[in-house]
Amino acid sequence: MNSPPPSAAEAGFSTLHPDIIESHILTRLDGPALASAACCSTTLRRGSSLDHLWSSICHSTWPSTASPSVSQVVSTFPDGGPRGFFSHAFPLLAEANTLVLSSSAPPTELLSAVDIHHRGQLIFTKLQKTETDKDWFRRLPFRIDLLEPKDVVPTPITYPVGDGACAEILEGMTLSWILIDPIGRRAANLSSHKPVTVQRHWITGEVQARFASILAADYGHVQCGIVVTWADPRAG
Repeated sequence: MNSPPPSAAEAGFSTLHPDIIESHILTRLDGPALASAACCSTTLRRGSSLDHLWSSICHSTWPSTASPSVSQVVSTFPDGGPRGFFSHAFPLLAEANTLVLSSSAPPTELLSAVDIHHRGQLIFTKLQKTETDKDWFRRLPFRIDLLEPKDVVPTPITYPVGDGACAEILEGMTLSWILIDPIGRRAANLSSHKPVTVQRHWITGEVQARFASILAADYGHVQCGIVVTWADPRAG
């Protein structure tokens, strides 16, 4: 049986120089679009597997992953290095999409790649390393502080005053917290992406945006909570 003739779109792409496809077409796509392009034609499938395209997408989506220590770990991920990492980190965790337990030795260190955006503008990014061989790591509830209590990070966001300002934060803010296992070469985004609540603390007056996710575990469920706090600059 003869193979079906290529579609008009596939025939058109096959006549383009590979450099044009790679430099002027594929570089304009985000992660989901680049993954979808791989299903459209043989030419696009070859181009969409290039590591540097996926590295660029990871760095633009999550600036914290541009750290040399993260980039080195990401390059070793199965299923294409940065492409495999994107497939781990981009989806929000759900019970149907939980991590498979690894038979490898537990990591001595976990990496947290955290990025906060407001209306598409990056306002905070940080890579946090957590040692897992310390006694405090096994204490419950487990907690990671990205900043010390007295640390302050200036942002262009006006301190929210009133319920309307809190609602604007709820609509405009996104947060990504990717937890990376450098030994098992696994990653998961622990954030709900958008805040589930934005409330003013009734004692301190600080505004707190809460992100949350529920993860399925062997013996039940685990709740992951992330809190971003705004202090009133007038409080000193």
